[in-house]
Amino acid sequence: MKQGTRGSAATGEAVTGRAATGRLRVPEQPTAGEAARGEHTHGEHALPRPRAVVQRSSVRGQILDALRTALVTGDLRPGEVYSAPVLGERFGVSATPVREAMQQLTLEGAVEVVPNRGFRVVERGARELAELAEIRALIEVPVMMRLARTVAPERWAELRPLAEGTVRAASSGCRATYAESDRAFHRAVLALADNEQLVRIAEDLHRRAQWPLVGPAPGARGRAELVADAHEHTALLDALIAGDVDVVHALVTDHFHGAP
Repeated sequence: MKQGTRGSAATGEAVTGRAATGRLRVPEQPTAGEAARGEHTHGEHALPRPRAVVQRSSVRGQILDALRTALVTGDLRPGEVYSAPVLGERFGVSATPVREAMQQLTLEGAVEVVPNRGFRVVERGARELAELAEIRALIEVPVMMRLARTVAPERWAELRPLAEGTVRAASSGCRATYAESDRAFHRAVLALADNEQLVRIAEDLHRRAQWPLVGPAPGARGRAELVADAHEHTALLDALIAGDVDVVHALVTDHFHGAP
Protein backbone atom coordinates (compact mmCIF):
# COMPACT_ATOMS: atom_id res chain seq x y z
CA MET A 1 0.00 0.00 0.00
CA LYS A 2 2.99 2.27 0.19
CA GLN A 3 3.54 4.75 -2.54
CA GLY A 4 5.29 3.52 -5.51
CA THR A 5 4.12 1.25 -8.26
CA ARG A 6 0.82 0.40 -12.28
CA GLY A 7 -0.72 -0.39 -15.58
CA SER A 8 0.48 -2.68 -18.22
CA ALA A 9 -0.33 -3.64 -21.71
CA ALA A 10 -1.76 -6.69 -23.26
CA THR A 11 -1.64 -8.07 -26.72
CA GLY A 12 -4.72 -8.41 -28.87
CA GLU A 13 -5.73 -8.75 -32.50
CA ALA A 14 -5.68 -5.69 -34.73
CA VAL A 15 -8.69 -4.95 -36.90
CA THR A 16 -6.60 -5.29 -40.02
CA GLY A 17 -4.68 -8.40 -38.93
CA ARG A 18 -1.05 -9.02 -38.03
CA ALA A 19 2.08 -8.01 -39.80
CA ALA A 20 4.44 -10.69 -41.09
CA THR A 21 6.50 -10.37 -37.91
CA GLY A 22 3.48 -11.10 -35.72
CA ARG A 23 3.49 -7.61 -34.22
CA LEU A 24 0.14 -5.84 -34.21
CA ARG A 25 -0.01 -2.53 -35.97
CA VAL A 26 -2.53 0.27 -36.16
CA PRO A 27 -3.67 1.06 -39.72
CA GLU A 28 -1.15 3.38 -41.33
CA GLN A 29 -1.72 7.03 -40.49
CA PRO A 30 -0.63 10.23 -42.19
CA THR A 31 2.85 11.27 -41.17
CA ALA A 32 3.33 14.30 -43.39
CA GLY A 33 5.01 17.18 -41.67
CA GLU A 34 6.45 15.15 -38.82
CA ALA A 35 9.99 15.61 -40.05
CA ALA A 36 9.37 19.32 -40.03
CA ARG A 37 8.76 19.13 -36.31
CA GLY A 38 12.48 18.59 -35.92
CA GLU A 39 12.52 15.68 -33.47
CA HIS A 40 15.96 14.15 -33.98
CA THR A 41 16.21 10.44 -33.25
CA HIS A 42 19.92 9.68 -33.63
CA GLY A 43 21.63 8.43 -30.51
CA GLU A 44 18.33 7.93 -28.70
CA HIS A 45 18.06 5.22 -26.03
CA ALA A 46 16.25 2.19 -27.49
CA LEU A 47 13.11 1.09 -25.65
CA PRO A 48 12.28 -2.56 -24.98
CA ARG A 49 9.46 -3.92 -27.12
CA PRO A 50 6.23 -2.53 -25.62
CA ARG A 51 4.18 -4.73 -23.34
CA ALA A 52 1.07 -3.59 -25.17
CA VAL A 53 0.53 -3.35 -28.86
CA VAL A 54 -2.11 -0.80 -29.70
CA GLN A 55 -5.28 -1.49 -31.60
CA ARG A 56 -7.23 0.76 -33.91
CA SER A 57 -9.79 2.11 -31.45
CA SER A 58 -8.78 4.79 -28.96
CA VAL A 59 -5.21 4.91 -30.23
CA ARG A 60 -4.27 7.96 -28.20
CA GLY A 61 -5.73 6.46 -25.02
CA GLN A 62 -3.91 3.17 -25.54
CA ILE A 63 -0.64 4.97 -26.20
CA LEU A 64 -1.14 7.08 -23.07
CA ASP A 65 -1.76 3.95 -20.97
CA ALA A 66 1.31 2.26 -22.48
CA LEU A 67 3.50 5.28 -21.77
CA ARG A 68 2.23 5.50 -18.20
CA THR A 69 3.12 1.84 -17.77
CA ALA A 70 6.59 2.50 -19.19
CA LEU A 71 7.05 5.29 -16.64
CA VAL A 72 6.17 3.01 -13.72
CA THR A 73 8.35 0.14 -14.91
CA GLY A 74 11.29 2.42 -15.72
CA ASP A 75 11.27 1.59 -19.44
CA LEU A 76 11.05 5.36 -19.90
CA ARG A 77 14.10 6.44 -17.95
CA PRO A 78 14.27 9.65 -15.89
CA GLY A 79 16.41 12.24 -17.66
CA GLU A 80 16.22 10.54 -21.06
CA VAL A 81 14.77 12.31 -24.11
CA TYR A 82 12.33 10.44 -26.36
CA SER A 83 11.01 11.59 -29.71
CA ALA A 84 7.46 10.96 -30.89
CA PRO A 85 8.56 9.38 -34.21
CA VAL A 86 10.76 6.78 -32.51
CA LEU A 87 8.11 5.94 -29.91
CA GLY A 88 5.52 5.79 -32.67
CA GLU A 89 7.62 3.27 -34.53
CA ARG A 90 7.87 1.13 -31.41
CA PHE A 91 4.08 1.07 -31.07
CA GLY A 92 3.34 0.76 -34.77
CA VAL A 93 1.58 4.13 -35.08
CA SER A 94 2.38 7.55 -36.45
CA ALA A 95 3.99 10.15 -34.22
CA THR A 96 0.74 12.10 -33.88
CA PRO A 97 -1.02 10.03 -31.17
CA VAL A 98 2.28 9.62 -29.35
CA ARG A 99 2.83 13.36 -29.37
CA GLU A 100 -0.71 13.95 -28.10
CA ALA A 101 -0.22 11.42 -25.29
CA MET A 102 3.10 13.00 -24.36
CA GLN A 103 1.42 16.40 -24.17
CA GLN A 104 -0.96 14.93 -21.61
CA LEU A 105 1.98 13.54 -19.64
CA THR A 106 3.48 17.02 -19.78
CA LEU A 107 0.37 18.38 -18.08
CA GLU A 108 0.67 15.64 -15.48
CA GLY A 109 4.28 16.58 -14.79
CA ALA A 110 5.77 13.29 -15.98
CA VAL A 111 7.71 14.70 -18.92
CA GLU A 112 8.84 18.08 -20.23
CA VAL A 113 9.13 19.36 -23.77
CA VAL A 114 12.63 19.62 -25.26
CA PRO A 115 12.36 21.87 -28.34
CA ASN A 116 13.34 20.17 -31.60
CA ARG A 117 14.10 16.90 -29.82
CA GLY A 118 11.03 15.49 -28.10
CA PHE A 119 10.18 14.92 -24.47
CA ARG A 120 12.41 14.40 -21.44
CA VAL A 121 11.27 12.21 -18.57
CA VAL A 122 11.31 14.33 -15.44
CA GLU A 123 13.91 13.39 -12.84
CA ARG A 124 12.34 13.13 -9.41
CA GLY A 125 14.01 12.83 -6.06
CA ALA A 126 13.02 11.81 -2.53
CA ARG A 127 11.96 15.36 -1.66
CA GLU A 128 9.29 15.44 -4.36
CA LEU A 129 7.98 12.06 -3.24
CA ALA A 130 7.81 13.32 0.35
CA GLU A 131 5.90 16.39 -0.81
CA LEU A 132 3.41 14.23 -2.67
CA ALA A 133 2.98 12.06 0.43
CA GLU A 134 2.28 15.14 2.54
CA ILE A 135 -0.35 16.42 0.12
CA ARG A 136 -2.00 13.02 -0.15
CA ALA A 137 -2.12 12.74 3.63
CA LEU A 138 -3.73 16.17 3.97
CA ILE A 139 -6.43 15.15 1.50
CA GLU A 140 -7.02 11.47 2.12
CA VAL A 141 -6.51 10.89 5.84
CA PRO A 142 -9.39 13.14 7.03
CA VAL A 143 -11.68 11.63 4.39
CA MET A 144 -10.67 8.10 5.34
CA MET A 145 -11.33 8.77 9.01
CA ARG A 146 -14.75 10.26 8.27
CA LEU A 147 -15.64 7.23 6.17
CA ALA A 148 -14.39 4.89 8.91
CA ARG A 149 -16.98 6.40 11.24
CA THR A 150 -19.90 6.57 8.82
CA VAL A 151 -19.75 3.75 6.25
CA ALA A 152 -21.52 0.51 7.15
CA PRO A 153 -19.39 -2.66 7.52
CA GLU A 154 -21.17 -4.37 4.63
CA ARG A 155 -20.09 -1.59 2.27
CA TRP A 156 -16.47 -2.11 3.28
CA ALA A 157 -16.86 -5.87 2.82
CA GLU A 158 -17.75 -5.25 -0.83
CA LEU A 159 -14.19 -4.01 -1.37
CA ARG A 160 -12.65 -7.32 -0.28
CA PRO A 161 -12.05 -8.53 -3.89
CA LEU A 162 -10.10 -5.34 -4.68
CA ALA A 163 -7.96 -5.66 -1.55
CA GLU A 164 -7.21 -9.31 -2.28
CA GLY A 165 -6.54 -8.37 -5.90
CA THR A 166 -3.69 -6.13 -4.78
CA VAL A 167 -2.09 -9.10 -3.03
CA ARG A 168 -2.28 -11.19 -6.20
CA ALA A 169 -0.89 -8.31 -8.24
CA ALA A 170 1.97 -7.85 -5.79
CA SER A 171 2.76 -11.55 -5.93
CA SER A 172 3.40 -11.19 -9.67
CA GLY A 173 6.30 -8.87 -8.87
CA CYS A 174 5.23 -6.50 -11.67
CA ARG A 175 5.35 -2.87 -10.59
CA ALA A 176 2.89 -1.78 -13.25
CA THR A 177 0.32 -4.44 -12.40
CA TYR A 178 0.57 -3.63 -8.72
CA ALA A 179 0.37 0.11 -9.34
CA GLU A 180 -2.91 -0.32 -11.19
CA SER A 181 -4.50 -2.51 -8.53
CA ASP A 182 -3.20 -0.21 -5.77
CA ARG A 183 -4.90 2.79 -7.36
CA ALA A 184 -8.09 0.79 -7.97
CA PHE A 185 -8.38 -0.03 -4.26
CA HIS A 186 -7.76 3.55 -3.14
CA ARG A 187 -10.15 4.84 -5.78
CA ALA A 188 -12.92 2.55 -4.57
CA VAL A 189 -12.38 3.60 -0.96
CA LEU A 190 -12.49 7.32 -1.72
CA ALA A 191 -15.48 6.86 -4.04
CA LEU A 192 -17.54 6.15 -0.91
CA ALA A 193 -17.19 9.86 -0.10
CA ASP A 194 -19.36 10.57 -3.17
CA ASN A 195 -17.05 13.37 -4.36
CA GLU A 196 -15.87 12.98 -7.95
CA GLN A 197 -13.41 15.87 -7.73
CA LEU A 198 -11.79 14.32 -4.67
CA VAL A 199 -11.37 10.99 -6.45
CA ARG A 200 -9.92 12.65 -9.56
CA ILE A 201 -7.39 14.76 -7.65
CA ALA A 202 -6.37 11.90 -5.36
CA GLU A 203 -5.88 9.60 -8.34
CA ASP A 204 -3.61 12.11 -10.06
CA LEU A 205 -1.48 12.51 -6.93
CA HIS A 206 -1.35 8.75 -6.44
CA ARG A 207 -0.22 8.18 -10.03
CA ARG A 208 2.56 10.76 -9.66
CA ALA A 209 3.73 9.08 -6.47
CA GLN A 210 4.18 5.79 -8.35
CA TRP A 211 6.77 7.05 -10.84
CA PRO A 212 10.25 5.74 -10.01
CA LEU A 213 12.85 7.99 -8.44
CA VAL A 214 16.21 8.86 -9.94
CA GLY A 215 18.86 6.45 -8.74
CA PRO A 216 17.45 3.00 -7.98
CA ALA A 217 17.34 0.62 -10.90
CA PRO A 218 13.90 -0.04 -12.39
CA GLY A 219 12.11 -2.76 -10.46
CA ALA A 220 14.28 -2.20 -7.37
CA ARG A 221 11.20 -2.75 -5.19
CA GLY A 222 11.17 -6.48 -4.73
CA ARG A 223 8.20 -8.80 -4.74
CA ALA A 224 8.34 -9.23 -0.96
CA GLU A 225 8.01 -5.49 -0.41
CA LEU A 226 5.11 -5.25 -2.83
CA VAL A 227 3.35 -8.12 -1.07
CA ALA A 228 3.89 -6.48 2.32
CA ASP A 229 2.38 -3.27 0.99
CA ALA A 230 -0.58 -5.15 -0.44
CA HIS A 231 -1.30 -6.87 2.87
CA GLU A 232 -1.69 -3.41 4.38
CA HIS A 233 -4.76 -3.05 2.17
CA THR A 234 -6.36 -6.15 3.64
CA ALA A 235 -5.38 -5.07 7.17
CA LEU A 236 -6.95 -1.67 6.60
CA LEU A 237 -10.12 -3.26 5.25
CA ASP A 238 -10.33 -5.58 8.28
CA ALA A 239 -10.08 -2.57 10.59
CA LEU A 240 -12.72 -0.67 8.62
CA ILE A 241 -15.13 -3.61 8.73
CA ALA A 242 -14.53 -4.00 12.47
CA GLY A 243 -15.03 -0.28 13.03
CA ASP A 244 -11.67 0.00 14.80
CA VAL A 245 -11.00 3.68 14.17
CA ASP A 246 -7.72 3.75 16.10
CA VAL A 247 -6.22 1.00 13.95
CA VAL A 248 -7.50 2.66 10.79
CA HIS A 249 -5.80 5.91 11.79
CA ALA A 250 -2.53 4.15 12.56
CA LEU A 251 -2.54 2.29 9.24
CA VAL A 252 -3.32 5.26 7.00
CA THR A 253 -0.85 7.46 8.85
CA ASP A 254 1.90 4.88 8.42
CA HIS A 255 0.96 4.53 4.75
CA PHE A 256 1.51 8.17 3.89
CA HIS A 257 4.57 8.68 6.06
CA GLY A 258 6.26 5.35 5.48
CA ALA A 259 8.73 4.37 2.83
CA PRO A 260 7.54 4.64 -0.81
